Amino acid sequence: MRELASTPNPEARALLAEVSVGLTVAQAAAAPKLFQLRHRLGETVLVKLLVVVLRAFMDSLRVPDKPDAADILELADTLAHTYTHDSLKDIILALKEARTHGTKFYQSLDVSTLYRLIAEYFTRKAAYLENRHLDQKANGASTQAADVKLLGDAAPKLLENVAQQIPADHPNAEALRQKLTITNQKARRGLITPLEAEQQRAEVRQATERKPRNSWQASPEAQAAINARHRQEDQALADKYYVRS
Repeated sequence: MRELASTPNPEARALLAEVSVGLTVAQAAAAPKLFQLRHRLGETVLVKLLVVVLRAFMDSLRVPDKPDAADILELADTLAHTYTHDSLKDIILALKEARTHGTKFYQSLDVSTLYRLIAEYFTRKAAYLENRHLDQKANGASTQAADVKLLGDAAPKLLENVAQQIPADHPNAEALRQKLTITNQKARRGLITPLEAEQQRAEVRQATERKPRNSWQASPEAQAAINARHRQEDQALADKYYVRS
């Protein structure tokens, strides 16, 4: 690990340059987090990866005064324990932006400056994630409002279709269906006005309503008279056949 921190590695630097090409905050945010890499690869490998990234950044700067191997090791360990829920690509992008956004190092680079540059990146990342969340929330609200409006516009038509349904067990179902079909066809062809069509549909809806009919049921007094008459008839029949026997 000390050798990685102290020895220039052109191959690693070229690989990191390739990784950083086109790298965005969104891509870095979606990459595996440091704690996931620690769980998958181990603490030592994670710190080594950060050492390689930091060393490649140091080699890319043309300043005579830079952090030494001990500083790089300490910084790598600190980053591994500070930004556990951020990714290695976040660190790569933070260092890339520190180099490409016109930062003035004035012939020297110390560890405190690196801490500050990386912290500034994560401040920008937090603002980006917050704005993205607000945009997604706003888009979700607008989509929900559009769905509600669409449902509100379709609800009257749906209710009308439900109201025009004719029960299959209706005694006059076939005639009502034919009347409704004729009304709809006349309305589409312009043979009747929309008001006339609605009046005819209302007549069909009214005809499909089958209210409970209790009028056929006899009152208690009438039922008692009916039962008495039935008993008389039964008795008369019994007397008739009894006499004949």
